[in-house]
Amino acid sequence: MRKNIIIGALLAIILFIGSRLSFPDTKEKNNDQLYKQVELFSDTLAVIQKEYVEDTKTKDLIYGALKGMLASLDPYSQFMDPDTYNELKIDTEGKFGGLGIEITIKDGLLTVITPIEDTPAWRAGIKAGDHIVKIDDVLTRDMTLTDAIKKLRGKPQEKVNITVLRENEKKLLEFKIIRDIIKIKDIKHARILENGVAYIRLVEFRENTLQELNNALSVLSKQGMKALIIDLRNNPGGLLDIAVKITGRFLPPNKIIAYTKGRQKNQDLQFFSEAKNAIVDMPLVILINEGSASGSEIVAGALQDYKRAIIIGTKSFGKGSVQTVVPLGDGSALRLTTSCYFTPSGKIIHGKGVIPDIIVSRKEAESKGEVNKAEEKENLIRGNENLDYKSDEQVMRAVDVLEAIGFYKQCIVGKPQ
Repeated sequence: MRKNIIIGALLAIILFIGSRLSFPDTKEKNNDQLYKQVELFSDTLAVIQKEYVEDTKTKDLIYGALKGMLASLDPYSQFMDPDTYNELKIDTEGKFGGLGIEITIKDGLLTVITPIEDTPAWRAGIKAGDHIVKIDDVLTRDMTLTDAIKKLRGKPQEKVNITVLRENEKKLLEFKIIRDIIKIKDIKHARILENGVAYIRLVEFRENTLQELNNALSVLSKQGMKALIIDLRNNPGGLLDIAVKITGRFLPPNKIIAYTKGRQKNQDLQFFSEAKNAIVDMPLVILINEGSASGSEIVAGALQDYKRAIIIGTKSFGKGSVQTVVPLGDGSALRLTTSCYFTPSGKIIHGKGVIPDIIVSRKEAESKGEVNKAEEKENLIRGNENLDYKSDEQVMRAVDVLEAIGFYKQCIVGKPQ
């Protein structure tokens, strides 16, 4: 009797999820296979409940199985129990104590997508691509992404110790970081660098980013902007619609910016430019690096495909999948990868990243002496937002490119007919 109840419960869960996700019709033999596998699962569950050394709760076992099921798909899919799902909803409100890093599971390792500028992790020296191997002396090897996030977050002013493997240095690095309330400033810098070349640093795509960008462009235009650098380095993405609208500011209307493909027709979406007063002629450079992910890759990929901008820097992270949150009846939820992003020309972003037109590393800029590093860190702690762009090789290459374009245009205009 108990076994039949368990099978019934499992079938109800499967049928419920199937109805929410609109799985396609399967052949009868596939249905038979499904029932056999569900029976195998229920047999295992029954044995555990009967034979395991301690009493077990059916709910705990089911939840554990669902977590494992979703974790077996990809690093971004997960089953969220009611507490975890509530935390996700709280996160969208933007108030939490943390370190200021975006993380994922990559090649089985807990990996930093990017440290967010002016946060504790960024000031401590955490870098994109770092593998977090320990959190407070707990190994992360078999830790889920959700559990890692829980351990990294906590009350502001509390300390967390993390151990990082940095592959290019081939050694373990220890960091002691004090948690803080993470406040993200969408636009970090907006100024004219030299000879009419303007620079805007976009840290993340949030609700107010487009308006802030428009304000910055208006001010820079009045200051004599002739060309523009948009710095998307270490930009982890954010809101998709904002990334699309920002891309559209530099393209004619009705140009496809990105599209998604999934197993279901309702997962196949297209995103178009729609700005009425777009900036379509001004020379443009986009800076990216290994910390540029998701929305920033959509911006760079689209502008590259249309040859609207020159992309400079290093290959981006390669996070181009779409996750859909599906609430379940008991307050839990699924976070399920349902589709992937493609650039206008059909290049896939996920796992591939965006390859710059001009590859420029920051090794030279990062190899400054210890005195300069100490001064830089002190300036950051004090909140000094001065932009020392001349020591940044990638920015300077962008300036050179844009000045060369300007010089070429002058030559064309002045050419005898």
